[in-house]
Amino acid sequence: MEDLQDLRLQIDGIDRQIVALLNKRYEVVKKVGEWKHARNQPVYVPEREKMLLEKLENLNPGPMSNDTLRAIYREIMSGSMKLELPLRIAYLGPEATYTHLAAKSVFGHSVEYAPGTSIKDVFHDVETGRSNYGVVPVENSTEGVVNYTLDILIDSPVHICAEIYQDIRHCLLSNCPAEEIRVIYSHAQSLEQCRNHLDQHLPGVERVPVISNARACQLAQSEPRAGAIAGVLASEVYGLKILEKDIQDNPGNMTRFLVMGRQEPAPTGNDKTSIVFSIKDKVGGLQECLRYFSEAGVSLSMIESRPLKKRNWEYIFFVDISGHREDPAIKDAISRLADNCLFFKILGSYPRAGSQE
Repeated sequence: MEDLQDLRLQIDGIDRQIVALLNKRYEVVKKVGEWKHARNQPVYVPEREKMLLEKLENLNPGPMSNDTLRAIYREIMSGSMKLELPLRIAYLGPEATYTHLAAKSVFGHSVEYAPGTSIKDVFHDVETGRSNYGVVPVENSTEGVVNYTLDILIDSPVHICAEIYQDIRHCLLSNCPAEEIRVIYSHAQSLEQCRNHLDQHLPGVERVPVISNARACQLAQSEPRAGAIAGVLASEVYGLKILEKDIQDNPGNMTRFLVMGRQEPAPTGNDKTSIVFSIKDKVGGLQECLRYFSEAGVSLSMIESRPLKKRNWEYIFFVDISGHREDPAIKDAISRLADNCLFFKILGSYPRAGSQE
């Protein structure tokens, strides 16, 4: 076997090469930034990132896992965005929420983050140019759609640029041992999503719902025999120990988030298009509209209805389509649909996220 010191010297030499190559890469990135700035092009290009990460995975022979490769390149690309043009990302706060975690999974740690107190605040930040992009929740595998996000999408001038699927993995956090906890704070939904686990492992502990998991962590930090339910990021931000991981009752609990911006991504070959429309009040009206897609051989991944706030007993429909708005079949189907709707709007075409199980 090789001597440990010799192996460490090999690693040191490789690290020097990595640092030199990263700086060489960033020199080229600076030139890319100058080119984009001169032509008023966006710094964040989700379709380019998707294709780059897929290409890198195909080049990866191992033993490094593709998850590790993606995590490394997420931060490399975050540093690239900062070099090209400092970005500000609005998200539904406060700090260390799952929306914050989802935003970091796309934009990394090198950009500036701005927590909003409401989904409306996040949209407003992007609409006014105060932030370059915004991240908001739109759908949970357990709780269903986030209606407020859908309502704002109807009138907002910004576009969906990307989507994120984030596993919701709850942790029990505290600075005292689990057997000493006398009260657990968390958002009402988080408490409900961990109910069976708490019944089994902490049956006599009081559960107190609060406005957010971040607020729960603040309370757990300030009270000597208190705990909180939140994510891993919250433990880092609020200085709490992780007593247990993955305490949610449903191991498949996942939330879909949207990245909102002012650009329209180009096709990647694996995309999704979101639209919203209202129809004439007649028998079979919705069936007729959806027939345009079936006749074009286009599949739909989500259909959600919302009541029109200005007119009683009339509805507006949100639909996710598999493909890009520039795909010929989709272009034809949505053109036919738009001609037969009272209201029609394309919310965005964007790269399909990888994990949708």
